[in-house]
Amino acid sequence: MKLSERYNRVNLIATIVIMLITGAIYYLAISLILTNQKDNSLEVEEHEVFDYVKLNHHLPQVFESKDQQITFISAEPNSVKREFFNTTYYREKDEAESGRGLVSSVTVGGRYYKILIVESKVETEDLIQIIFGITIGVILLLLLVLVITNRLILGRLWQPFYGILSELKLFNVTDNREMPMSNTSIDEFNELQAEVSAMAERVKKDYKDLKTFTENASHELLTPIAVINSKLDTLIQTENFSEHQSKLLNDLYSAVSRLSRLNQSLLLLVKIENKLLNDRQHLDLQELIEELLYQLEDIFGDKEITVTSMLNEKNIEASNYLIEILLNNLVINAVRHNRTGGEIIISLTAENLTIKNTGEQIALNPENIFTRFHKSSTSEGSGLGLTISKQICESLGYQLVYSYETPYHIFTVNF
Repeated sequence: MKLSERYNRVNLIATIVIMLITGAIYYLAISLILTNQKDNSLEVEEHEVFDYVKLNHHLPQVFESKDQQITFISAEPNSVKREFFNTTYYREKDEAESGRGLVSSVTVGGRYYKILIVESKVETEDLIQIIFGITIGVILLLLLVLVITNRLILGRLWQPFYGILSELKLFNVTDNREMPMSNTSIDEFNELQAEVSAMAERVKKDYKDLKTFTENASHELLTPIAVINSKLDTLIQTENFSEHQSKLLNDLYSAVSRLSRLNQSLLLLVKIENKLLNDRQHLDLQELIEELLYQLEDIFGDKEITVTSMLNEKNIEASNYLIEILLNNLVINAVRHNRTGGEIIISLTAENLTIKNTGEQIALNPENIFTRFHKSSTSEGSGLGLTISKQICESLGYQLVYSYETPYHIFTVNF
C-alpha cells in the first residue's frame, strides 16, 4: 500500500470517527436545548393557571387545542410532585405522537387539584431532524472535499519522491549519466535528492576503484602464472627426474592450473555481478547441449558414465558465452561428483533444463552448495562452479534450484 493511500485511509477513518462523535454530541445538545424551550413553554402555561386562579378563585376553563392539553384532576393534598416528563400526545382520531408534559398542583376553594399540561413535540423533533440532516449533509460534503483535496494535493506533494524513486530504479553503476536534480519547494525532498545523488556518486567511484583493482590484479596474476608455466615446461625437458621429483612437478602443474582457473572464475563472477556481459543473441539450447555432450564423450567414457538425454527444442535470448559456461559447469559438476559406472540424465523442455546424476547417497544442503568456495573435501574444483552458475541464472532471469530424489542429485534451471 502506498504511503499516500495509507495516509488518506487513516485520515478519512479518523475524520469519520470524529464527525460521528461530534454529530452525536451535536444532536444531544440540540435536543436538550429544544427540550428546555418546551419546558419553558410548559412553565408559562403553569404560571398562567396560577395567575388565573389567584385572580378569579376558580379553575380556568379548558379549551381544546391542537398542540396542547390541560387537565385538572382532584387529588389528595400534597400528593402531587412537580416534574417534567416525556409522554405520548394524542390528537384527534387517537393519533399518537411524542409529547412533553408537566405535572403540578393548585389549591382552589380549599380543594387540591393535580394539573397535567401536555404539549406535542412533533414540531421540535421535525426541527431537530432538519438541523441534523443539514449537519450530516455538510459533514458528507466536507468529507468528499477532504478526500478529493488529499488526492490532488498529496499527489503533487509526493511527485518529487516518485521522481527520485524512478531515477533509483534506472540507476546503473556502470552508467556515466548523472542523476537529474528535481526542483521542489519541500526541504525534505531536496535533502533526499542531495543524499541520493551523493550516494550514487560514491557507489560509482567505489565501483570504478574496485573494477580497476580487479583488472590490475588479474593482469598482474597472469604474468607470474605464465612465467611459472614456462619455467615448469623448461624444467620438465631436463632429464634424470626421480619419482619424488616427478610427483612434485605434477603437483606444481596442478596448483598453477587451479590458480589460473580461480583467477578466471573470480573475474567472471565480477563481470556477471556487475552485468558487464550483455551480448544477448538468439540461441538454440538443444543444439548447444548436444554439442557439449559430444565434446565430453571421452570424459564420460573414462569414468564409464551412462548419459541419457531427452532434449526438446528450446530457443532463448542470452549471452552465448554465459550459456556455454552454465551448461559446462552443470554437466562437469554432474561428472565430477558422480561415481564410476554412474548415470547422468539430461532433460530439456520449454519450461526447464534438468540435470540428474548419481553420486553419494545423501542429500546436500541447498543453502550451502551455491556459496563461494563451498566444496567437498574430495573435490578438485575451485568451489566456484555452482556459484557462477547461480549468478548466470540470476542475471538472465532464470532460477537454479537443487533437489535430491534417491539416487539422483538434481539441478534444475527454470526459465
